[in-house]
Amino acid sequence: MLQPTVIPWILIIFGLITSGPLLYAQLVMLTQPHSQKAKDLMIGKGEDWRDGSHFKSAYALAWADWIFFMPVFVAGIIGVILGQVWGYALFAVAGAIMLYVNVYLWFFEREYVYPAVGPLAYYTYIWGNFVYWGAVTLVYSLLRLSGISL
Repeated sequence: MLQPTVIPWILIIFGLITSGPLLYAQLVMLTQPHSQKAKDLMIGKGEDWRDGSHFKSAYALAWADWIFFMPVFVAGIIGVILGQVWGYALFAVAGAIMLYVNVYLWFFEREYVYPAVGPLAYYTYIWGNFVYWGAVTLVYSLLRLSGISL
């Protein structure tokens, strides 16, 4: 058993605060894909999709997150709270997914989103917090799995 210390609790809370609103926006995207509410949540108030590929990318990533990331994220949290090795493994996978997707979004969305929201919002909530959480969660979980206690 890998009893959780304060660090995983911080990662869990930060992950829920960061991912919760995104998962909500993606749920709206999945249930009301062509609605103004989906556009307002996914790309900003009053904004429109650049083209069909922009919409399809957001829609596909919403499906991918709800089919794969969300269950892995939730199961990882439960496993970490229980102090199970599999929980830390799933937590590492959730961190890797978050890091991977947001590296993709850096190239795909930055040109469009960054000018609309500015550097502070972009490098924290819009993009940065996902990368920070993913990287720290991945590294922390791998360290715990290798026997290093933090």
